[in-house]
Amino acid sequence: MRGLLATSIGVTCAAALALPLTPPASAATARPASAAEAAPSGTVRATSPDTPVTSSLSDPSLSDHPALPDLPDLPDVPALPDLPGSTQSLPLTPLARDRALGGATTDQGLPRRDVRHFSLLGVVWDDPAAELHGRVQVRTRTSDTGAWSGWQDVETHNADHGADPGTPESASGRVRGATAPLWVGDSDGVEIRVHPDTERRTEETATAALLPSGLRLELVDPGSAPPEHVPAGPPRSRTPTTGSGPAGTPEALDPPGAATAKAAKTAKTAEAAEAAETAETATAAEASEGVEAGEGVDPGEGIDPGEGIEAGEGAEGAEPAAMTAMTAEATAASAANAPLAPLGATQIPALDRLGTERELLALRGAELTPAQRAKPYIGPRPSIVTRRGWGADEKLREKKFVYTTKVKAAFVHHTASGNGYKCSQAPSVIRGIYRYHVKSMGWRDIGYNFLVDKCGKIYEGRAGGVAKPVLGAHTLGFNTNSMGIAVLGTFTSAKPTTATVNAVSRLTAWKLGLFGANPKGKTYLKSGGGNLYGKGKNVRLNVISGHRDGFATECPGRQLYGKLGSARSTAARFQGR
Repeated sequence: MRGLLATSIGVTCAAALALPLTPPASAATARPASAAEAAPSGTVRATSPDTPVTSSLSDPSLSDHPALPDLPDLPDVPALPDLPGSTQSLPLTPLARDRALGGATTDQGLPRRDVRHFSLLGVVWDDPAAELHGRVQVRTRTSDTGAWSGWQDVETHNADHGADPGTPESASGRVRGATAPLWVGDSDGVEIRVHPDTERRTEETATAALLPSGLRLELVDPGSAPPEHVPAGPPRSRTPTTGSGPAGTPEALDPPGAATAKAAKTAKTAEAAEAAETAETATAAEASEGVEAGEGVDPGEGIDPGEGIEAGEGAEGAEPAAMTAMTAEATAASAANAPLAPLGATQIPALDRLGTERELLALRGAELTPAQRAKPYIGPRPSIVTRRGWGADEKLREKKFVYTTKVKAAFVHHTASGNGYKCSQAPSVIRGIYRYHVKSMGWRDIGYNFLVDKCGKIYEGRAGGVAKPVLGAHTLGFNTNSMGIAVLGTFTSAKPTTATVNAVSRLTAWKLGLFGANPKGKTYLKSGGGNLYGKGKNVRLNVISGHRDGFATECPGRQLYGKLGSARSTAARFQGR
């Protein structure tokens, strides 16, 4: 999400933890991609799903730049094991020299090379306050066909995301600068080049480095999803909970094929052109005011946190009881959603209006005014895929949950990760973004509170409970008393689906309703510091705002931003206003 202002701000954007090195060549061969998450047959530019990929050498925007020849192939490397979720971190090297700079090296990158399987990539650098002014382009080789894509642009300006300045998350010492992530599907080859914006240099900076130091290419394998239809409840139970009832009571598990049927039903809400794609793909289903929750969350009776299989680990040949086991971290993340869903649930079910109103009284009744109790304005709770549902490896994130005071506003984002994914691949995309945010960028957890895919399915983001005011890292300067909703994709020129916009409306009608906020109203938030508003300034914002309303950025893209007016009206209607 490219910032609209040219100022460089000393804030946290992104970073990386210690990253794994390439395993020995003698290791086993890589696993094949699962059918549910197979890579698309081709890749497209991150800016639009219908824009053809072309070489940057013919791009008019690069007419003033020296031509960048294709780089030679490197010798093949032996096949290496594809770990159950892993990150390859490759340092970029000099590629070209600029005569105008006295022969100084400007471009950095990597020649075409074989790598372990990955599906998502990004570039990180050492200083989170530094910005990458230039162009990052990659091309990748699809694993199933061996075909190389054309050059794709990676969104370089990502400083508009992150924890607020001065918060423990931003001051952890692990945060790095980073581009936005780009989803490319299951791939095993890569080539990258980074060209700096030489027009930004001055006489004083002509000999200085034009690119941030420590540039590294991050190749993320999101790992495999956990086994489908794993019974909810205590890990050692072989018997799924049964029955039905209001929130907080055990619910029957979806029978095999139910996820497919639900996804197909969701597809019918999209426009005709969108429905065709959906029918094909939707087949598988802390701030100063913040309060920290203790690490000692009681995992429950009969649970052995030391045993179990992490999301993404291979469970082939495992006993059914072991497959249902949950780690202490996974148990805590799931327990944070009580009483909305049973322990271990992969999905929080939808509730009708009456059930949602009763739930509101149970969750926040003591905080409501007499008028709010008599006439609660809240939309029916939508169905939400839990972290367990999309396969989050809970050992990646920090253990503690961090909360703000309330949720007064929602900021809508796009992930700028491209639109070439299928709906059935959305969990894999989310796992990739999660790993990129934590392992590569150095955040405590995924930055967004919720994510929404192109088929309108809603996913739980940062851990701590979907009905609670979890502090995110989504809108730099305005994370306190707000929530962040990220739509998977890039919407600079591509339009979001009707199903996606409806999902944003349903989610905001419910979550904002829990805290008495009117989706069509205005509210005040205090800035934590950014490039639009100084730290401490009270800013009047729409209750449903775009990222660009709090920070000078193009996010959530022109096309998605243009739909927010409709989302506000629809959300208010869902609330009964």
